[in-house]
Amino acid sequence: MEQFQKLGICESLLKSIKEHNFEKPSEIQEKTIPLVLEGKDIIAGASTGSGKTLAFGSAILQNTKRDFGIQALVLTPTRELAEQNSKALIRFSKHNPLRITAIYGGVSINPQMDDLDRSEVVIGTPGRILDHLSRGTIELKHLKILVLDEADRMLDMGFREDVEKIISQCPKKRQTLLFSATISEDIAKLAHRYMKDPIEISAEQYVDPTKLTQVYYDVDDKEKYSLLVNLLEKEKAKLIMVFCNTRRNVDFVANNLKLSGIDALPIHGGFSQEKRTKIMEKFNNQRVQILVCTDVAARGLDIKGVSHVYNYDIPKESKEYIHRIGRTARAGKEGKVINIVASRDYENFRNVIKDDSIKITPEKLEFIQRVSLRWLPERRGFDRRDGGERNNFRRSFNNRDNRQDNRRGDDRNNRDDRDNRRYPARRENRSEDGNRRFSSNRSRDSDDKYSRNSNSSNGSSGRMGRKSGSFSKRY
Repeated sequence: MEQFQKLGICESLLKSIKEHNFEKPSEIQEKTIPLVLEGKDIIAGASTGSGKTLAFGSAILQNTKRDFGIQALVLTPTRELAEQNSKALIRFSKHNPLRITAIYGGVSINPQMDDLDRSEVVIGTPGRILDHLSRGTIELKHLKILVLDEADRMLDMGFREDVEKIISQCPKKRQTLLFSATISEDIAKLAHRYMKDPIEISAEQYVDPTKLTQVYYDVDDKEKYSLLVNLLEKEKAKLIMVFCNTRRNVDFVANNLKLSGIDALPIHGGFSQEKRTKIMEKFNNQRVQILVCTDVAARGLDIKGVSHVYNYDIPKESKEYIHRIGRTARAGKEGKVINIVASRDYENFRNVIKDDSIKITPEKLEFIQRVSLRWLPERRGFDRRDGGERNNFRRSFNNRDNRQDNRRGDDRNNRDDRDNRRYPARRENRSEDGNRRFSSNRSRDSDDKYSRNSNSSNGSSGRMGRKSGSFSKRY
């Protein structure tokens, strides 16, 4: 605790740190806390799990007063990170309680309005914060500290314009703290525009590269899922994260794993916030060992005890790959990253290995026991109730043919009526036995001639019928 005291942390916060059994500050905490307590703007290169929440939280908790309005705002890219940060700050403020509120979308906005009236610290996602600003339900005129957490991810997700709008609503006289796993050119431009003489700080990677094993399997597309199941059953692991690039693939992998007898939970942005929170609680409490997720849903979450990371889909760039592998081999523990590379992943994989800092070794494929797929996502426009899109196509053509046949029948009847009026000699009568007989004295040859002409006049109609009939038959 002496090392924390040397950083200038107040007594009430020291008590909370001691209760959480923190023995010594992390590198990012040691480098940033003295500066943030002095009121400096900083740009800190820090990954998830490096202790950055306490780094910016120390300034917020020591410089915020009760009943003076919102004095600190923390922007995060995801709902889960907003919840995680708010819970951490609430724990750290135990001996000097502050009203701390998490604000994000996917839940009712009305309770948030009531909470914002009484809050001193707000942690939220850009979209929902902007929503409250437009409604006039949040006031930032008393703001002292603005924190951009996971700033690189916010820009990657397209929140740059939203972030800049929010910054424009903040007082110019403020302290701005920016934390990002990578310091890109976009981050540098943002800092230059909105920060005052920022001090740039970088910490060593929280992941120990000497304890991290990275391998890849080059596999046929049809064997991709089977290999995943084989490896999950073979590898000895604690907590496992399986990354996919899309929500669709997350559902595909998680549902098939469950049906294969492997307990796994999916998480992605398509779930409600309540469901996502419950899933993360189960995974953090190790009631389920496998989490299948997208980058967005898992970004910024500090999950301890992850021993294996599987890339079922290879990310598009090395930056995203580094974020994924940062989930394991933390705090001196060993970890393994397994990349399952099929033909559809080749381009992404080439982009990843262009980064010289990434060392991935190939693994030889042993015998892969084929695993049958028991769950397939429905195709867009496919309706199982009526046999799918192709049957819809067939039915539309059949209906069209029926309509054409009806029209042709109506035309033929109208034509017969017209001809009967024009050629009265051709009027026909029916005998009692139902046979046709002509009342005219017209010769049979002339009637046959007329019949032949009549048939020839309908020839085009017959060809159309045969053509449309054969067309509908093909489909």
